Amino acid sequence: MFCSKCGSNLAPGTAFCQVCGTATPTSLAAVALAPDGSLSAAAPVSPHWLPPVTRAYGGFWLRFAAHLIDALLLGAIFLAICIPVAMLSGLGAAIQGLARHNSEPDPAAIAAFASSIALLVGVTTLASWLYYAYFESSDWQGTVGKKAMSLVVTDLSGNRISFARASGRFFAKIISGLIPLGIGYILAGVTEKKQALHDMIASCLVLRS
Repeated sequence: MFCSKCGSNLAPGTAFCQVCGTATPTSLAAVALAPDGSLSAAAPVSPHWLPPVTRAYGGFWLRFAAHLIDALLLGAIFLAICIPVAMLSGLGAAIQGLARHNSEPDPAAIAAFASSIALLVGVTTLASWLYYAYFESSDWQGTVGKKAMSLVVTDLSGNRISFARASGRFFAKIISGLIPLGIGYILAGVTEKKQALHDMIASCLVLRS
């Protein structure tokens, strides 16, 4: 016997497809045979690992709006962090040293400039990672932007994810970003479960709360 939706092979007596969750003809017949026209106590129920049917998947545009909110918030945080870091690391002096026209570039200025840029990149990456991983693994199950758009990040069972899984989802976005034309992210608008590439890698879902 095969699933009518995804074509997966089903074991005899299976009530639901273990791949997509579609009810089998056997389970539908059992429901139809209820004497009072309602679901009988013995009627099969959807597997626990599937998201509740009342919670829809978060679509691409909702996720995009949440991303813009998070980007604005993180941008303000980064400015508050990066300006003091740039001043303390001597980035301004390094730029002035590189901008002198009448002298050869100072190797010390080049080294200071490179180290300052590396420090800024490291600080912003660390802040972004902690922001996304903390909030998506918290009781909110999503960042400030996702909270504003009534979205939550869950595992494939619809449950809250761990900090480790949220971290994996964050760093998997690097892979999504490497694909040309943003296809890794656009997948969230065309796949059945509205999963971007990093959602698939981390085995996560984005649902409407």
